[in-house]
Amino acid sequence: MAAAGDGPWLDDAAGRLVRPFTISNGRTRPSVAFDLMSQVMATGVTPLGHPGPEHSLALDLCRAPISVAEVAAHLKLPAAVTKVLLSDLVDCGALTTKPPEFHHNPTDRALLEAVLDGLRRQL
Repeated sequence: MAAAGDGPWLDDAAGRLVRPFTISNGRTRPSVAFDLMSQVMATGVTPLGHPGPEHSLALDLCRAPISVAEVAAHLKLPAAVTKVLLSDLVDCGALTTKPPEFHHNPTDRALLEAVLDGLRRQL
């Protein structure tokens, strides 16, 4: 029996009824480079053909900007599969993407030293 809100793709006893690799047609690499923090948003363009149920759910989630990681969590799919699914939607013009914005220098020496100090305290 499907859990409430999960649709026919989940079963309480068996788990996911459709294996993740079938959602991406066995593909393991997206055509678009995504970071887990990349933002995706629907453009309003309707994909040609009949997108799968996960594609439709992803489009619904992307009405407002949302990160790739959040989409994966909501869809209960591995990030790698979600990236392939989202790249399909970018390729057909249904989604737009932008890389995450960082407001600090990721190679800032003070930041790296603080991270190193924190790791040392954990050991």
